[in-house]
Amino acid sequence: MNKHFFGDTTVLLGRSLRHITRSVDTIVTTAVMPIAMMLMFVYVFGGAIDTGSDSYVNYLLPGILLITVASGIAYTAFRLFTDMQGGIFERFQSMPIARSSVLWAHVLTSLVANLISLVVVVLVALLMGFRSGAGVLAWLSVAGILILFTLALTWIAVIPGLTAKSVDGASAFSYPLIFLPFLSSAFVPTDTMPGPLRVFAEHQPVTSIVNAVRNLFAEQPVGTDIWIALAWCVGILVVAYVFAMNTYRRKIS
Repeated sequence: MNKHFFGDTTVLLGRSLRHITRSVDTIVTTAVMPIAMMLMFVYVFGGAIDTGSDSYVNYLLPGILLITVASGIAYTAFRLFTDMQGGIFERFQSMPIARSSVLWAHVLTSLVANLISLVVVVLVALLMGFRSGAGVLAWLSVAGILILFTLALTWIAVIPGLTAKSVDGASAFSYPLIFLPFLSSAFVPTDTMPGPLRVFAEHQPVTSIVNAVRNLFAEQPVGTDIWIALAWCVGILVVAYVFAMNTYRRKIS
């Protein structure tokens, strides 16, 4: 690793974060859709959905948090695509800086922006009646899972950001990721679903992540869900990172 990697990444991260502060609307937009969805499900559908929970917003919030991240990473792909098309990458490569720092700055910017959006969504959920008696360790565990999930999806976003031919193509990949929580335990228990759908829902990554976060909030035993959730997040992160870095090397070679 280039000895200047951390310093270069810090400088480039500052550049990306300044862009974020000039377009706060991107963070607001990222949070608006999940918040609107949360409002609709709690106040329109919540009374008709039996989750076995006293508060539907408590049941719903973990899935909404994952949707928030899936919405936010579309902007990562968009920013990468814009820099690629604008020749920024070529300009940086002509400077004596660590090559991978350019990419890592975008990834860390995504992490910061998504964490801000997640905080906004949690604050709105509190206003809607979300309550948790979870201790500091449980909250830190939730934060750790969400950070891993964000990094995993961000590295997936890097690939279309580097390879897309259009702005729409760069961000369109996020739509299936946003839809995936609907086919999980995020909105209703999986045992209410028909056979084939139930099998898929119980064995896809979102369900184990949602269940782990929900149980941590509710101070319930997390069982194997947390280990399955971590395995999914780390596995996706490693695979996406390898593919993204290989794509990046091909682009700048």
